[in-house]
Amino acid sequence: MDLLTRTMKVKNLALELGFDACGFARAEPLSDEARRLESWLREGRHGQMDWMERHFEKRVDPTKLVTGTKSVISVIGSYHYPDNLAYDRKPGVPKIAKYARGRDYHKVFKKKLHTMFDRMKKQIGNIHGRVFVDSAPVMDKAWAERAGLGWIGKNSNLLNREYGSFFLIGEILVDLEFHYNAPGTDHCGSCTKCIDACPTDAIYEPYRIDSNRCISYLTIELKERIPEEFRDKLGEWMFGCDICQDVCPWNHNAKPGQIEDLKPRKIMMKEDLSFWKSLTETDYKELFNGTPVRRAKYPRFRENAAIAAENLSG
Repeated sequence: MDLLTRTMKVKNLALELGFDACGFARAEPLSDEARRLESWLREGRHGQMDWMERHFEKRVDPTKLVTGTKSVISVIGSYHYPDNLAYDRKPGVPKIAKYARGRDYHKVFKKKLHTMFDRMKKQIGNIHGRVFVDSAPVMDKAWAERAGLGWIGKNSNLLNREYGSFFLIGEILVDLEFHYNAPGTDHCGSCTKCIDACPTDAIYEPYRIDSNRCISYLTIELKERIPEEFRDKLGEWMFGCDICQDVCPWNHNAKPGQIEDLKPRKIMMKEDLSFWKSLTETDYKELFNGTPVRRAKYPRFRENAAIAAENLSG
């Protein structure tokens, strides 16, 4: 089987499973990204996310993460749905980041990628590889950019001309060669809307994020009480934040998603502030079972909800 035929077979498998796009990149060290990551970590921009410091060599070189890897296959799946847009247009409502309103994408993507890999084996033969969904030292945005699925924008999110940035990324590292895509090119131009809109100035310069100031980090990863200087800036956000994506022009006409499990659950868009403020730990576990919100843990979410309620009531 020639490279082009093999590449098209795998791409078609990805599309059949509901992914919006699939791209291919040669597995090799991420030299430029490694230097930037090292500098970013040295400056402490990762906050309490100590896991980002671990396995550095594997993080910047997939051949050290999975022996024999020749290619990185990247896929994206959108969570851009009309229900999300309709809710977010309402003024003064408590919010959970759009990616977390449906089923946990780790589970959704992993299941699909394992199915995709099994079908690859049947169609291509004896191959070896591993599936990853934001669960190991893989620089997913860098690989998706190299695979031609978009470019890393000024808000550090991957942007795609058709799907904006409201999508998730997964990879298969495999010991096969493919017809590789040209890397994505930057289409942010002179736009600074994401930088201007960030209420905490987390985008300290184009393409650079200080996690210590990011609302997503503060409402999910931070272990201590949220500092006073940021509490009012959290606005309505109880988990995560979409501000820098909501203002991005590339999201204004983005194509809608098609993966059913990523569609928002109605309960995630409940407007009643008293409901969120009075949520018990048992309610929290039941309500958010199987969703990304469980990552925040109950004490963190309870504080976030109280801050959001205070901001919206004031």
